[in-house]
Amino acid sequence: MLTLQQIKANPQNVIERLAIKGFDGKEAIDRVIALDENRRRNQLQNDNMAAELKKLAASIGALMKEGRKDEAEAAKAQVASLKEQQNAIADELENAEQNIREILLTVPNLPADMVPAGKSAADNVVEKTGGNMPDLPADALCHWDLAKKYNLIDFDLGVKITGAGFPVYMGKGAKLQRALIQFFLDKASEAGYLEVQPPYVVNEASGYGTGQLPDKEGQMYHCQADNLYLIPTAEVPVTNLYRDVILSAEQLPVKNCAYSACFRREAGSYGKDVRGLNRLHQFDKVEIVRIERPENSYAALEEMKDHVQSLLDALGLPWHILRLCGGDMSFTSAITFDFEVWSAAQQRWLEVSSVSNFETYQANRLKCRFRGDDKKTHLCHTLNGSALALPRIMAALLENNQTPDGIIVPECLRKYTGFDIID
Repeated sequence: MLTLQQIKANPQNVIERLAIKGFDGKEAIDRVIALDENRRRNQLQNDNMAAELKKLAASIGALMKEGRKDEAEAAKAQVASLKEQQNAIADELENAEQNIREILLTVPNLPADMVPAGKSAADNVVEKTGGNMPDLPADALCHWDLAKKYNLIDFDLGVKITGAGFPVYMGKGAKLQRALIQFFLDKASEAGYLEVQPPYVVNEASGYGTGQLPDKEGQMYHCQADNLYLIPTAEVPVTNLYRDVILSAEQLPVKNCAYSACFRREAGSYGKDVRGLNRLHQFDKVEIVRIERPENSYAALEEMKDHVQSLLDALGLPWHILRLCGGDMSFTSAITFDFEVWSAAQQRWLEVSSVSNFETYQANRLKCRFRGDDKKTHLCHTLNGSALALPRIMAALLENNQTPDGIIVPECLRKYTGFDIID
């Protein structure tokens, strides 16, 4: 959530930066400023009344001692009137605060200065490319055919017991999936991330804290009886560990990692792009989350990008990094870098990670703060990234590593799988 300080410092600049995300913020920003000005006037009036009440309260005792009972009673009546007015102003202040918050919850984060202008994925900028492109024969199979051939994943069984988008991993497919999870967690631990195991359902406050609510409400599975939401990513519960927390300077940076299943309704997703593992309603992911001092957050972002790149290099997958344009960024992000891997049989790039800096946007919602060297509290910067999401990694590994003799398992995974080829 944007802070009033951000908005009031330069409202026109805020409106212009929001436009980079395709958001017309003039009405919302003007309304917030008007509400805040009215709130400040009411607060000043309230403060003046409080001073007058204190003065009157002190005078009543003195008047009674002097036997000036009528004047004391008049002062008491004045106190009662002022308190009544104060209560009315308090209600107005509370309403103003609530109205400001409700408006700001509908306003996305400001894009960072380095975010390119653009309306869609076509306008994203390729930052970096790595890895070697596999040379597969013309009759190479896509991962859904490979999964069936080697009995690795049963998509039909998933439909039978749940529905489309809920695959069943079997045999070596299940072991390969588990190997990827353990490899990613081990590498995160080596990089200094503390592993946590969070709940897979969160309350409404947690959804608002990280910005899934109200922006992505329709994309989450909702347990209506208990008003709980299945997590779309471990980012939500892990970042919310620090909701309403004031960290000491010594506790920063916070570096957490977590494995979780992730649940996304993906409403409106149809066609060839959702076939097989390309787009699922339930999938596994290892997430890295950081809480940083503002001055350190962009260096941390580069570290996170390097970490994700190292995983893809270890797996031997060809990759590139995209700097997302304003129109393709999430509601909450200040800047996002997407990692995509090349799917050789499908002849297309598949997104496997997003690494984002939210600056103070999530922290303001969460009230996640730290006590600085000046002994004052300041909003933290929050960051997160997929390290990594498994379905499309699995798809690319199966497709890119297929040979006439079977599917070669990357060397870094063999100590976890117990086998070096799927045949």
